Amino acid sequence: MIQYKAGYKQTDEGVHAQVLDFPAAITCGADLTEARRLLAGALLDVAETRLGMGQSLPKPNPLATDPEMDVEEPVYLHLSVSTAVEEKPAGEIVS
Repeated sequence: MIQYKAGYKQTDEGVHAQVLDFPAAITCGADLTEARRLLAGALLDVAETRLGMGQSLPKPNPLATDPEMDVEEPVYLHLSVSTAVEEKPAGEIVS
């Protein structure tokens, strides 16, 4: 588990969300709950993409802050490891 810092700012359109010490992880939502959920997905997506491209993850910066943000809080990146992967179709295949 890696701890980064998330920032949220209320705008006229909803809530802007970004990981302050992982700049590629950014999104927005209708409210804070949705913004948190979407930011977690964005963080996981960009982390997996970077690792898949052979790039390292940014080092967390516990001092990262943005005075424009209304809320700042920890966000945790969880990566898992397995020795086997089993793929199954999600539903019926139409022919």
